Amino acid sequence: MDLSIIIPLYNEAESLPELREWIDKVMTQNSLSYELIFVDDGSDDGSWDVVKSLAAPNVKAVRFRRNYGKSAALYEGFALAEGEIVVTMDADLQDSPEEVPEMVRMIREEGYDLVSGWKQKRKDNPLTKNLPSKLYNWTARKVTGIRLHDMNCGLKAYRNEVVKNIEVYGEMHRYIPYLAKNAGFTRIGEKPVHHQKRKYGVSKFGVSRFVNGLLDLMSLWFLSRFGGKPMHFFGTSGILMFLIGFVMTVWIIVAKLVNQAHGLRYRAVTDQPLFYLALLCVVLGVMLFLAGFIGEMISRSAPGRNNYQISDRI
Repeated sequence: MDLSIIIPLYNEAESLPELREWIDKVMTQNSLSYELIFVDDGSDDGSWDVVKSLAAPNVKAVRFRRNYGKSAALYEGFALAEGEIVVTMDADLQDSPEEVPEMVRMIREEGYDLVSGWKQKRKDNPLTKNLPSKLYNWTARKVTGIRLHDMNCGLKAYRNEVVKNIEVYGEMHRYIPYLAKNAGFTRIGEKPVHHQKRKYGVSKFGVSRFVNGLLDLMSLWFLSRFGGKPMHFFGTSGILMFLIGFVMTVWIIVAKLVNQAHGLRYRAVTDQPLFYLALLCVVLGVMLFLAGFIGEMISRSAPGRNNYQISDRI
């Protein structure tokens, strides 16, 4: 089978029949065999009834009892995917299936592990979507080192082995290219894609997703850098903080003793606010070091501490 096309959906009943027909038309024209995987993320508008009406030998479908989010839907879809190449697209008709054949060609002929769509001309509100999206993507490029203009584009194509070797959880669907990179799949490409205005319903994401997205990015960056070696971060920070506090304390005491020895005015050590700031630094340094030590113990006891991505064997 050439393709597994995964469509996570939440309250998109009106768009599903048109999307199904559009996908079938494009895949037939390009002689691509495919399976369609719908993942209903707890819809309450009758979307599941529509999905059932689209049942066919090449259609798989999963329905969540409640809304878990897009990451959970993609996780289930990835687990079911059997095609050589896995494609994800949104169910709102804003992603065009016409882009898929070229993305497939890029993977097969140019050797990419993952091809991400780039909505160069977005058909969204410029203040609530476009401007925050540009800021978000600029930050993501700086933090991840992946030169993608639109990391959160729903239209992506992957080699099957990519989706089988990453775990999408929480709201990490925004950073699948970064998850793939951390798993060793570094050949990541980008294709400008046509973006259309929403035809039915309303967007399910608000402005808050950009704030949450930046927080998730920081978490993912920290885990990828220090998840297996927490002492490198907390231990280094703790030692540095302790040394700052220790030097400040010694300096205050020595300065007081020198002034006292020369008959100059001096303040008692405990009367100086800087002394308490130094003590705070010492205490925080010890706490950070202990946090790193405990994190290291937890990391070394984790059941998956020696799970490595192996690309080939002889």
